[in-house]
This record gives sequence, C-alpha cells and structure tokens, in this order.
Amino acid sequence: MTKQEFQELVNKGTVLLDGATGSNLMRAGMPRGVCTEQWICENPEPLSELQRAYKEAGSQIVYAPTFSANRISLTNHGLQDKVKELNTRLIEISRKAVGTDCLVAGDLTTTGQQEVSYEELLEAYKEQIEAQLAAGADLLVAETMLGETEPMAVLDAAASLCDLPVMCTLTVESDGSLFFGGNIYDAARALADMGADAVGINCSTGPDQLLAVAENLRKAIDIPLIIKPNAGMPIIDAQGCPVYSMNAGDFSLHMKKLVEAGADIVGGCCGTTPEYIRKLKELL
Repeated sequence: MTKQEFQELVNKGTVLLDGATGSNLMRAGMPRGVCTEQWICENPEPLSELQRAYKEAGSQIVYAPTFSANRISLTNHGLQDKVKELNTRLIEISRKAVGTDCLVAGDLTTTGQQEVSYEELLEAYKEQIEAQLAAGADLLVAETMLGETEPMAVLDAAASLCDLPVMCTLTVESDGSLFFGGNIYDAARALADMGADAVGINCSTGPDQLLAVAENLRKAIDIPLIIKPNAGMPIIDAQGCPVYSMNAGDFSLHMKKLVEAGADIVGGCCGTTPEYIRKLKELL
C-alpha cells in the first residue's frame, strides 16, 4: 500500500480497524505469562477465527499479532534470535485469515524500557520491519507506545527501509499525559512532522473519557486521527482476570462522538470483540 492509497482510503470515510487480540486469545485458552507471538504460531486457529470475525464485522485493517516480536522484548522469553521467523509466520497467519481484500498491518510496540538507547531501538525496529516487509505487510502501526521516543524510532526505521504508510498511537492518561513523560499533543505534532501518516491514541481508557483529548488532538494535527480505546475501565474478578465495563452498544455510541469530534480511523483495544466493531459499523 502506498501513502497516497492510504490517504485515499481515509478520504472515502471513517476507516474501521479491528478490536482486541490479547484479551480474546486469553478467553480462547492462551495461558498467562507465555510469549503471545510464539503461542499464536503454535496455535494459529484462535487468532485466525478472531481476525476472520473482525473482517466480517467490518474491519478494513487488522493488526497482525507481531506486537512484541522485536529483539529486545523477545529476550524476556529467550527468543531474541526468532525475530524473522515469528514476524514472518504471524503476518502469514493474518493474511491467510483475512485474504487480500482486508489490509494487514505489521504491528510494533513499546519495549517498556526507558533505558534502551535510540540506536538500539532503531536497530531492533529495523530488524522487525524488514521481516514484516518480506512477509507482505500492507502498512505498519506503532501502537501502545508509552512515550514519543519509540514511535520516532519506528518512523526512522521504516523510512530507511520502505515507503509504506505508518500509523502511530500512544497510550495516555485521561488528561492526555504520557506514561514516559510529556503529553500526547506535543508527541502527535512531533510524529506528524517526522512523516507519520496517522497519529492518535490506543488502549488508555474507555472512549467516554477521551472526548476532550480527541477534540484537542484534532486541533493539534492535520493528518488523520486514530482513536482505538479499551471497552471502558477494567475490574479484576476473583480469578484475577480483567472484566471491562462497557458493552458493545455503549462503546459504539461513545465512539460515534469521537468520530464527530474528528477521529478518522477507529477501532477497539482491550476488552473489545468483533461485536464491538459490528455495532460501531452499524452506527456509523
């Protein structure tokens, strides 16, 4: 996909992303504490079923589950030498699930480590992106970023390797502050200046908490705005599992307000399912 094609897609109307992956895989039997990327490669059918359901619900872009398949994060599982293998297989699983009439985004996320040098981040993201490109990703997304440094490294890495569109979303507090310092507005402007094709928020809180942030973000940037929030705030049940407070109907109503506030690209994060995307499509 070219950057021009991405812009044309956005210009046609609100673009629908997918919803949560991890919370749905856990309901499908994925154990806690495992390397998600490795588990999916060994058990691809739950992911395939989920992504097919998202496509049927209306998702135009699904995120390949390459989330933490970078060298730095994979070191936690002793899998740092499996970057190419895991990214290639995960893109292939997603492509097979949704076919060629739904876009597959190569997914890159935070390492969660503030002490990693920019050069190390750059090389880690380059390695991951190279594998995703070779496997046929249509575009790239840097998501659930905790500060602006890591998505900047993704943008630099991508620019050195390809011309694919790159979306960037960060996780914020309800006031727009970032977990690694700074705020979403300054970060969004900086990422837009670096060449991001869309910028916004994912995870964070529920959509009911993000209206003011979305309105102010729309004023801060001229590029497409992404909002992909959780299904409300979770409550931990007796088994230690998060239970999200917002049903699909309420989620879609709040998301509609965010679209009216200027969000161009929308979807769901933790706690959402294909039903949330279906309701959202119906309402929009």
